Amino acid sequence: MPQMLMVIQIFVALGLLNVWLFRFRRATPYRGGSAASMPAEFAAYGLPSWFMVVIGTLKVSAAIALIAGVWYPRLIFPASLLIATLMLGALAMHAKVRDPLQKYLPAVGMLVLSSMICFAAS
Repeated sequence: MPQMLMVIQIFVALGLLNVWLFRFRRATPYRGGSAASMPAEFAAYGLPSWFMVVIGTLKVSAAIALIAGVWYPRLIFPASLLIATLMLGALAMHAKVRDPLQKYLPAVGMLVLSSMICFAAS
């Protein structure tokens, strides 16, 4: 099980880094509202741009902590707990703009996986 947990850990981390570093300005079918980029998505949620910077910093930091957790296991629990909490917020934002269920899927998946990591690391 520890090997599988590590694979899930890396998967979650790379998924977050992909969204926040490589797809930041790209349209995806999962963006909230009719947004075609991360800044437009936060605007669709009615959130200020500074909040996007805070959330992005938290998500990228948590992703890096999950990767570092391979060598420093103490980082795994707080990083996965933070990601799970942020995913709850993402789900609330999708609900706020009444997105179709398809747009919830990445956040639901990340919530489930980060919760699994969190419980295994506790």
